[in-house]
Amino acid sequence: MPTASALIVSSPSAAMVVGSSAAEDLSGFSAWAVGLMETLGAVGVGFLVFLDNIFPPIPSELVLPLAGFTASRGEMSLVLAIVFATIGSLTGALLLWALGRWVGLERISRIALRMPLVDVDDIHRTVAWFDRHGDKAVFFGRMIPIFRSLISIPAGMRNMPAVRFAFLTTAGSAIWNTLFVVAGFWLGENWAVVETSAGWFQKLVIVAVVVALVVWIVLRIRRRREGRSVDPSPDSRD
Repeated sequence: MPTASALIVSSPSAAMVVGSSAAEDLSGFSAWAVGLMETLGAVGVGFLVFLDNIFPPIPSELVLPLAGFTASRGEMSLVLAIVFATIGSLTGALLLWALGRWVGLERISRIALRMPLVDVDDIHRTVAWFDRHGDKAVFFGRMIPIFRSLISIPAGMRNMPAVRFAFLTTAGSAIWNTLFVVAGFWLGENWAVVETSAGWFQKLVIVAVVVALVVWIVLRIRRRREGRSVDPSPDSRD
């Protein structure tokens, strides 16, 4: 007659149920995140995704597959994990939208006047670009690391209606969250495959941003130097 332990080993799903907490097999942020989700359920997912929106160093590319993994162990509903992840995304985005609305274009322009290498015309060009592509920027921006948080601020600065902003944010976030949570659910304990692949995408975006920033600074310094060399001094005009 097979022992209880043999029955557990022969049934992966049973072993998953009777096994210890998944957080015990993880370390660092992953262990803390899974422990929180095991304790609070889907609400914990929403809280972590909210933090991701207002504090980008917490990557949703790690949180969301972990949520799917936790759901695969029966700790919470897969659907609720997606729903609360999207609620967390929307809540964080609305907070940043409100910040952008409070700051406003006029205040940002005054700050730009006191910042080195920043031209107020750059601010207005960025705003003009957002005016042309605002809806698409908000929707697709929810699927791009770093920008998913930052895009909410210009939306608030340009007074994008709250209902439209909430709809676009919810739609884009729901797609992104569903893909990663479901991937973590189906991969189970191999959820890290998703995080690793997404991590490369995130690094690519960060490198592209850094390169663009360096190029912008170099061009701005060169333009200012050329401007000083072209502008005649008062002595040269006498």
